[in-house]
Amino acid sequence: MAKRVPAGQLAGVLRDSLTRLNRRVRQTRPVGDLTATQLSALASLELAGAMTPRELADAERVRPPTMTKIVARLEERQLVQRTPHPTDRRQVILAATPAGREMLAQFERAREEWLARRLAELTAEEREVLRRAAEILRRVAES
Repeated sequence: MAKRVPAGQLAGVLRDSLTRLNRRVRQTRPVGDLTATQLSALASLELAGAMTPRELADAERVRPPTMTKIVARLEERQLVQRTPHPTDRRQVILAATPAGREMLAQFERAREEWLARRLAELTAEEREVLRRAAEILRRVAES
């Protein structure tokens, strides 16, 4: 019979496990000099679409001067492009370039390959438990 675990205790254990797994997955990346902060900004542009530097700074929870430096590095590598704002000439719009999108895809492939290798080490029963847990976690995240 399954042991009942109080929700508060499970929350702590689950949070810790997810944090550790997320940290490990984020550390897995192809060889390159893109920092985690730069990668995060690039991913935000890809996921949310084009935005102003201020919007990107807000999305990344950094100050605008910090984002200016991050964007400059991404532009140097031609991973982000600036275009004039359609209604405010004082502003620009930032968007990921095709090279930036490919860079993100490489990082995602590396992360998925790492995780797939780890999952392959588990038994079929353990993988099934994780599949069911993933469905439950998705529901928790959506509520």
